[in-house]
Amino acid sequence: MPKILLSDKLNEKIIEVLENAGFEVKVGWDIPKEDLPKIIGEYDAIIVRSATKVRGELLEKAVNLKVIGRAGVGLDNIDLEVTMARGIKVVNTPAATTNSVAELALTMILASTRDVVKGTCQIKADPSSFKLMKKELFSREIDGKTLGLIGTGRIGTALAVKCKALGLNAIGYDAFVPENPVVDMKPSMDEVLKEADYISLHLPLTKETKHMIGKEQLSLMKKGSVIVNCARGGIVDEVAAHEALESGQLGYYCTDVFEKEPPEPDNPLLHHDNVIISPHIGAQTKEGSYRASIQAAERVIESFKEL
Repeated sequence: MPKILLSDKLNEKIIEVLENAGFEVKVGWDIPKEDLPKIIGEYDAIIVRSATKVRGELLEKAVNLKVIGRAGVGLDNIDLEVTMARGIKVVNTPAATTNSVAELALTMILASTRDVVKGTCQIKADPSSFKLMKKELFSREIDGKTLGLIGTGRIGTALAVKCKALGLNAIGYDAFVPENPVVDMKPSMDEVLKEADYISLHLPLTKETKHMIGKEQLSLMKKGSVIVNCARGGIVDEVAAHEALESGQLGYYCTDVFEKEPPEPDNPLLHHDNVIISPHIGAQTKEGSYRASIQAAERVIESFKEL
């Protein structure tokens, strides 16, 4: 009977699925992360989300580990070089939280367009400002505007479908996917930056994408345009983004991620009125968590059948 550790919070249905498949399941999402190396040697498999970092001491102590399941898309919390060298299979659930992330990106587009966060914060802090804010928050509509996607995989495409239903045009650039049935693909990222009113990022963080959006790229964008980053911190140069907000070149910066998480208290983006923030919750919906949990279990079960 293979022993499996669930080290991050998952939908509890996963326990039933794994036990029915013959696994001995240890629910360990309340175990402090620093204590995981002490017990990992007992287990044949582990399923994680993003909180558990399967690298360093944890991976060194995982002497019996055969399969790592990632309930989600990104694998940047797993040392793939070491797992490959040791023959440990790594599986993920790339489609499980597509809709969850796309909906958060859409939420940020709408929130930035109608200034709802700014209005909420101001009126809660000073109810007497209600009438003043009514005059100041004279915003706009998204109908007829252009969404620019940098990365047109599952999430980017799902966002394009939702936005087109609301009247936006969708253009995009993807170095690896030259064609897309619902997005007008452009030959370069610069062309997308120049044409779009909203830029939404859907890329992994790699050496090539680190600070992909910097001072030069921001200068190409329409004055007052919006960036939405529900992908990875580090893709956007945060210093350059703040400078663009200060100058008015960038209208809003909406982000679910930071280069360093949690962000430092002195990060200037935390103190700018035209920054909308969520705490890395793109995949965190009840429905997305359920799909990711069940799909991760199924992929781990399949992997053990192949061993």
